[in-house]
Amino acid sequence: MVVESSVTGVFRTLLLLIGVFVVLRFLGRLMIAKRNLEAERNMLKKQREFEQEKQQLKRNFGKTNILSKTNNSKGSAYEDIEFETLDS
Repeated sequence: MVVESSVTGVFRTLLLLIGVFVVLRFLGRLMIAKRNLEAERNMLKKQREFEQEKQQLKRNFGKTNILSKTNNSKGSAYEDIEFETLDS
């Protein structure tokens, strides 16, 4: 079996390789853009949550919360402390 190379065969092979390279490069840029959009969405979502929490804290600044004993269980972050007076 004798294999001969031709100018058109080499040209077609080069065009095919260039085409595959261009398509892969385009897909890579598309995936990078998708990743950047997702990162931007996450950043904006966190920023909105932060702003909402900030507004809520501003609204409740200086207010006192009174919890009932039913809410105060062992796993709670609040502790019931007895009031003591100092005798002078």
